[in-house]
Amino acid sequence: MKKLGKTSFFSARRIATLSVLTAMGLITFMIESLFPPLFLPGAKMGLSNIFSLLALFVLGPAEAFVLVVVRTALGSVFTGNISTLMYSMTAGLVSVAVSAVLVEFVYPRVSIVAISVVAAVMHNLAQNVVFCLVSNTPEMFAYMPWLALVGIVAGIIVGFAVWFILRAVPAKVFLGAADFDDKANSSDGQMPFDPPADNAAPVEENAACDQTLDDGDPADAPSKDDDSVSK
Repeated sequence: MKKLGKTSFFSARRIATLSVLTAMGLITFMIESLFPPLFLPGAKMGLSNIFSLLALFVLGPAEAFVLVVVRTALGSVFTGNISTLMYSMTAGLVSVAVSAVLVEFVYPRVSIVAISVVAAVMHNLAQNVVFCLVSNTPEMFAYMPWLALVGIVAGIIVGFAVWFILRAVPAKVFLGAADFDDKANSSDGQMPFDPPADNAAPVEENAACDQTLDDGDPADAPSKDDDSVSK
């Protein structure tokens, strides 16, 4: 597959891809806000983070930061929870920053699911810390171990969702919009989420056969006289 090249940040396809991911993340954020918290105050699965992590992989960290800011700001306005904007946006930016560092330095040695788990845990912990500082309620620090557990579960769900999308969606959908680092591409030019090519072995076998025929005995090759007799 053709390796993705560097593209301009303001290219039309890049902005269109970012807009679609932002809209999907905003819709997911608004739908999830309609449901009550899970077990703990403010604890949610954070399914909208699927699209911010996806943007990080197919576009880059700058676009992922833009997506989080726009999604959080518009989501808080549309849901009427402006008071939650401060710690929600801070936690989202911390989560994307941690994910970007992991993608830059340890991916693909660690999986997408592992990156998602770490980012989700950091998101919950950062959100809780900011909430405690703003509301002056230090007793909320006692929820941090439980929020970490919820973050692990949420990170696994989000990570598998992103992994499945990268596997299921054709790579040409992201061509011209993605900006992968060179180390995230394999030596044969495949994208990091592409399965290995099935026809690699037959091509090598055919090449070996061609080499054998070229190195064969000239006496075994049909002569022009044989061709004339056969005619």
